[in-house]
Amino acid sequence: MIKGKFPIDKFKGIKTPFYYYDLGLLRRTLDILKAETDKYGFTEHYAVKANANPTILKIISSYGFGADCVSGGEIKAALEAGFPANRIVFAGVGKADWEIELGLDNDIFCFNIESLAELNVINEFAAAKHKVATIEIRVNPDIDAHTHSKITTGLQENKFGINLEQLDDIIETANKLKNINFIGLHFHIGSQITDMSVFKDLCLRVNEIQYNLLQKGIHLQNLNFGGGLGVDYHHPNHYSIPDFTNYFAVFNKLVERRENQDIHFELGRAVIAQCGSLISKVLYIKEGQKKKFAILDAGMTDLIRPAMYDAYHRPENITSDLEIDTYDIVGPICESSDVFGKDIELNKTKRGDLIAFRTAGAYGEVMASQYNLRAIAKSYFSDTL
Repeated sequence: MIKGKFPIDKFKGIKTPFYYYDLGLLRRTLDILKAETDKYGFTEHYAVKANANPTILKIISSYGFGADCVSGGEIKAALEAGFPANRIVFAGVGKADWEIELGLDNDIFCFNIESLAELNVINEFAAAKHKVATIEIRVNPDIDAHTHSKITTGLQENKFGINLEQLDDIIETANKLKNINFIGLHFHIGSQITDMSVFKDLCLRVNEIQYNLLQKGIHLQNLNFGGGLGVDYHHPNHYSIPDFTNYFAVFNKLVERRENQDIHFELGRAVIAQCGSLISKVLYIKEGQKKKFAILDAGMTDLIRPAMYDAYHRPENITSDLEIDTYDIVGPICESSDVFGKDIELNKTKRGDLIAFRTAGAYGEVMASQYNLRAIAKSYFSDTL
């Protein structure tokens, strides 16, 4: 069984559960991402919601990327980590008043607006501050992302964005408002997309939308394609860096880019997922009549994706090289859904062994909770252990 490489001797003195980040892998990922975006003159805004750890944010900001934020707290975290305000995009369907004011006060790059009501509110706040708010309009292109239903966001009617039938009216309104600078459109059709044909469909749909707008004399300065590029949760040791080369080549080839038009992306999971692992200790091996349960000290409060999305994170017993056995891997939380996986093959496991859940850098630590009054797992980094 192929496993990741971990400093196990150094882990033995650390209280479990905890998150471990391979910063060497993160930097290699960022190197490739930077090279591919620079190749085509694309702009990347890292999706802070994927992982807002301050150490991680500072490393990503050092590469010159922007930040995609969905709350006032994320805007503050991005600014503190060194992301320049003029490269911060503020998205999200429910921006509170204080969050809008925060964005305006810091002169962020733009707001991605998701309704006519939001547009009017932002205009009112901008007018009161004698400022002009730059905005993009988030559009649902009605494309099936072929991903989990809970992370599909580009269909015609959902909580995010506006449908195409409303677009002309909202653009007309935006262009009439004195304190609004409308610069383009924003799209985000879903997350953990591994089928490149979905992105091809998005490009062709955007070309249609842009052509129709040009016929009406509307030029789009910006096209923001959001994120969505998936990672390989089953084979982290073989495919540790996503296929950025093919991903960006699709957009470069298919998007009918107009003169002086900027193309933006908001990748998060693809940037950070593979460099993070959740490290847990085995508390007990419980043997039933037909099953063996490996009961761990990490649970859904530390990594909620398996319980929320039935997501798979490859578990590896990094302290055993014995023969393979089969276990249901469960946590200590008083919920039946606190299960990491059923009928999972591990090297024969005993109390005290360390289990690494791979590809946990995205939507892991950042979604942790204190349910059952559990402490939040600490994070450790390869550079400082």
